[in-house]
Amino acid sequence: MNNHILSVGELTRRIKSVLETDFSNVSISGEISNFKRHSSGHLYFTLKDEDAQISAVVWRGRAANLFFSPQDGMKVIARGSITVYEPRGNYQIDCISLQPLGIGELQLAFEKLKQKLASEGLFEHENKKPIPQYPERIGIVTSPTGAALQDMLNIISRRFPSVEVILYPVNVQGTGAAEEIAEAIHNFNKFGEIDVMIIGRGGGSLEDLWAFNEEVVARAVFASKIPVVSAIGHEIDFTIADFVADLRAPTPSAAAELVVPNKNEVAENIINYYYSLEQYLGYTIQSHLETIESLLKSYAFNRPLDLLRQYSQRSDELGNSLERTISHRFTFVQQHLDSLHHRLASVDPHQVLKRGYVMVHKNGKVISTVSALLTNDEVEMQFHDGKRNVTVSQ
Repeated sequence: MNNHILSVGELTRRIKSVLETDFSNVSISGEISNFKRHSSGHLYFTLKDEDAQISAVVWRGRAANLFFSPQDGMKVIARGSITVYEPRGNYQIDCISLQPLGIGELQLAFEKLKQKLASEGLFEHENKKPIPQYPERIGIVTSPTGAALQDMLNIISRRFPSVEVILYPVNVQGTGAAEEIAEAIHNFNKFGEIDVMIIGRGGGSLEDLWAFNEEVVARAVFASKIPVVSAIGHEIDFTIADFVADLRAPTPSAAAELVVPNKNEVAENIINYYYSLEQYLGYTIQSHLETIESLLKSYAFNRPLDLLRQYSQRSDELGNSLERTISHRFTFVQQHLDSLHHRLASVDPHQVLKRGYVMVHKNGKVISTVSALLTNDEVEMQFHDGKRNVTVSQ
C-alpha cells in the first residue's frame, strides 16, 4: 500500500504531465457552445457531442488567422494539444487550428448571420443608396493580383475612359481578409472623394468567398455613405455582402458595366437629344409664327386699329366743331363788346362837354347846384378841350 500522500498541486501536475505528453497533437470534432470572444482577443468555448464535452481555447494570435467566425451550434474540427489549467484542475484543448466540419456548417453560419442582419434591417430596400449615373471617380476594393481587377479596369477604360479609378488592395480570402476589406471600406469613406465603390473578387469555393460573409464586412458596407456595388464570384454565388450592398452585380465584369455608362451610347444620346431639341424648337417657333400671322389677320386683332382710326376721325370732327363754336362765340362776344363800347361812348362826359356843357369843380368836387357857390368862390371850369379857373362875382 502506497502511503505517500499527494497534494492537490502535485496530483494536478502529474496529470498535466501525462495528458500534455500523451495528447500533444489531437484532432477532435464537436459542436461549439458557450462561445465567447474575450476583450483580450482570445476565444473561449466548449466542444461537445452527445456523450461528453471539453473546454477549448484559441489564443489571440491564432484567432486572427481564422477565415470564419465561430458561432454557437457550429460543428467544427479542432486540432491542438490537451493542456491542464492548474488553478482549477480543468483540462482543455489548446486549438492550433479550427475549421468547420464540412460545407454544411459554413452554410449554417451563413444562414444564421443572414437572419440576424435581416432582422436588423440591413437588407431593406429603403436603406439602399442610388448608384450615380455618371461617376467621376470609382473606388475598387479587391486583390491587386486577381484577374477580376484587370477585367474591371479593361471594361471601365473601354466604356468610359475619362473615369478615374482608385484601387485599395486587400486580401480577399484567408487570414484577416474580412478585416482588411472592412478597413478599406472605412478608409474610402474617410477619404470621401469617391462617387461609387466596388468590392469583390473572382469566383471560388464557399471557403474562398467566406471573407465577404463575415459580419464585420456586412456592417462596414451598411455604414458606408458611398454607394457600394458587390461583385463577388460568379452569378450563382451569393454572399452576405451582396444582400447588404446597394447593388449586386453577378460578376466583377458586370459591376464595371453597371457603374459606368458606355461612351458611345452617351454620345448617341446627346446627338439624339440635340436633334430632338432642334426639331422641337423648330416646330415650336413655326407654330408660334403661324399663330402670330393668324392673329394679325384676325378681326379681333384688327378691331383695335379700326377703332383707333374711327376715334382719330371723330377727334378731327370734334376739333372742327370746336373751332367753329369758338369762332362763333368770339364773334358774338366781339359784337357785344362793340355794343357796350357805343353805349359807354354815349354817356362819356367828354362827349357831353363837346355839345357845349361845362363841369364846375370846387375844391376838387363837382358842383351840381348853384346854391353850392358863393360870391368870390374860386372854381374850376372844365370844357371838352381844357380847364379854366374863375371867381364867382355874384
